[in-house]
Amino acid sequence: MNLPRLVCVLALALLFSLPDAALAQRRRQRAVAPPPPAVAQHVAILDGASGALLACEQCEEPVPPASMAKLMTVLIVLEQLQAGEITMETRFPVSEYAWREHGAMSSGSHMFLALNSTPSVRDLLRGAVIVSANDACVVLAEGIAGSEQAFVALMNRRAQELGLRSARFRNATGVDDPEQRISTADLGRLARHLIVTYPEFYRTYSEREFTYNNRTQQNRNPLLGAFQGADGVKTGHTDDSGYGLVGSAMLNGERRIIVFNGLPTMAARASEAQRLMRAAFYDYSVTRLAAAGDVVGEARVRLGGRRAVPLVAQSDIVVGGTRAVQQGLSAHIVYTGPLPSPVREGDVVARLVVEGPGFQTQEFPLAAGRRVGRANWFSRAWEGLRLTLFGAE
Repeated sequence: MNLPRLVCVLALALLFSLPDAALAQRRRQRAVAPPPPAVAQHVAILDGASGALLACEQCEEPVPPASMAKLMTVLIVLEQLQAGEITMETRFPVSEYAWREHGAMSSGSHMFLALNSTPSVRDLLRGAVIVSANDACVVLAEGIAGSEQAFVALMNRRAQELGLRSARFRNATGVDDPEQRISTADLGRLARHLIVTYPEFYRTYSEREFTYNNRTQQNRNPLLGAFQGADGVKTGHTDDSGYGLVGSAMLNGERRIIVFNGLPTMAARASEAQRLMRAAFYDYSVTRLAAAGDVVGEARVRLGGRRAVPLVAQSDIVVGGTRAVQQGLSAHIVYTGPLPSPVREGDVVARLVVEGPGFQTQEFPLAAGRRVGRANWFSRAWEGLRLTLFGAE
């Protein structure tokens, strides 16, 4: 993937007027190669409306998510709220474990929860979202599931239900664990699910600061206030992951979601976040090949009441990428056939394969658009005779 990058042009100063000692020192300095520019790793860019993957650079490889894992923690809490199991005014006690290991006694992000206090779910959610409070996440986990481990089981189960196949959560905070991994593509899909499913709560991700216990902390998302239309989502940083970000913005009626990690500093993360978000809007686009229910072709049926069955898209078929890449794409239908009769309407019997230079091949399931029963006995007998005499086509 060739994302646009800033190119720094260095002008060489004239050194012949310097004293010999100064000239030698300058030469020694130039002999040490400057560090390479910091660029994002494991990049995913998604279209917010369709979920289409517009760009992928090692984006399906599981990586340590750091605090970006809190997206799943928050999702579980929101689902508990939606189910009526808790309310925003429900209060959970702050355990010694949450206070000592993840709160004021720890070095991680926290919201200064006091031991044995009972903050509301509303405040805990805002702390988890806006200032990435680890203590808030643990209190929520313990309050909902009885323990952080039981809550993590809910996280993993829900991830699989959502199709986030790379996800393996081991805690509710995102602190380093060698077995905690998720791909940046799946983080983008998770963020999109939150945005689409809980649009009213999603506004919390755009809040710039959070005050609790008379302490005000800032949202670390470098896109907020720096990129037009930016409204989320979540930063992350640990020794294993480096500095990462799930970012989202709306511009001219379109939403883009970017995900990356592996940056060495907060400043590098901020710079890359803006660069990638600009690229997401100005260098990438989406193409709708078919809408859900559209007939995109047909498949032959053997010994059926009809010789062919229409193939329909199960969902919108949308592909994305740079404009140059999209111009070189081709699509073809693949199935094992002729299909044996009978064919039931709605059965997935084929797939549409989209491929091209510089494009990660994508496949979309196609379903039978109608029922096709077996042919009558005469047609079946005739087909058997034909195959005996002439063989298969």
